Amino acid sequence: MIKHVPLSLSRRDFMKISSGTLAYLGLSSALTPKLAEALEKAANKRQPVVWLHFASDTGCTESLVKADKPGAAELILDILSIDYNETIMAAGGKQAVENLKEAVAKGGYICIVEGGVPTKEGYGMISGRQMYDIAQEVCGNATAVVGVGSCSFDGGVPASTPNPSSIVGIGAFLKSKGIDKPVINIPGCPVNPEFLIGTVVNVLLLGKIPELDSLGRPKDYFGRTIHDNCPRRSHFDNGHFVEAFGTQAEADGFCLYKMGCKWPETHSECPRILWNERLSWCIGAGSPCIGCMEPGFTDEFAPFYERLPNVSLPGGRVSANKVGIGLAVATGVGIVGHAAGRVVT
Repeated sequence: MIKHVPLSLSRRDFMKISSGTLAYLGLSSALTPKLAEALEKAANKRQPVVWLHFASDTGCTESLVKADKPGAAELILDILSIDYNETIMAAGGKQAVENLKEAVAKGGYICIVEGGVPTKEGYGMISGRQMYDIAQEVCGNATAVVGVGSCSFDGGVPASTPNPSSIVGIGAFLKSKGIDKPVINIPGCPVNPEFLIGTVVNVLLLGKIPELDSLGRPKDYFGRTIHDNCPRRSHFDNGHFVEAFGTQAEADGFCLYKMGCKWPETHSECPRILWNERLSWCIGAGSPCIGCMEPGFTDEFAPFYERLPNVSLPGGRVSANKVGIGLAVATGVGIVGHAAGRVVT
């Protein structure tokens, strides 16, 4: 079991962590003292967490350890009590199994699930047990379940067609077993660590599960499409597109829609929160969005470098071949509406 090792944090550093976390939540820095108080209370009574790994590549844990303000060290050692995580725990073998049994017996824990659940016998096992048996037992005794990454959301890459092991997301699995537990889905391939940390801190600060969309995703991070905040939005509106990589249009930051960018169908705050300590993100690095925050993205959005067949514009949905015409019509509608408004005024 991972033991609590207090970190030598000054009050000033702690307040900086709180301010950074508020930025992830999109809240005013005026709430910093209140958040600091909530985190201090959490440190005195650390929330137990059991982190399960199923069918995935452990990329979400790798993403978490690169988080900052609060960083993984503060989150794991001072804010939460990670009683079980196969990747970062010191224990192994029988001792690790005993740690899991002990944590489940104590109860009162939040279960974080990374990876999809193989539902066919023999396709996913840990220490001689079927993954689906472990999921049913551990999640069934949890106070809440958080699915991190696309694999836990709906099976992700391992569940792509033909999906021989019949992998499903943790929410669908629990529902199939009649287990009524609140599930917070935080998809992404991998998960954005700020989305996860912000959601955890939100629960600690407000004492309740955040408002979720119809897919169980926190609306704070999945309430808008990437197109809503994309810095290349003006280029799309003006019909400026990258037609091929390595061109001047790419260097000028033109819209990547024609290169396969899935921003019209992808709900995420990636443009606002970014990745890697708010340094950059996929589109900022010149790559089209592949839509990894959406269900079934590996099948629905493939091939990743081919444009979507149609796109939503103010005048309706327009086919990819007529996107320029659609933009002209949409712009015309906007101009007419603006002129009519001026006449009324």
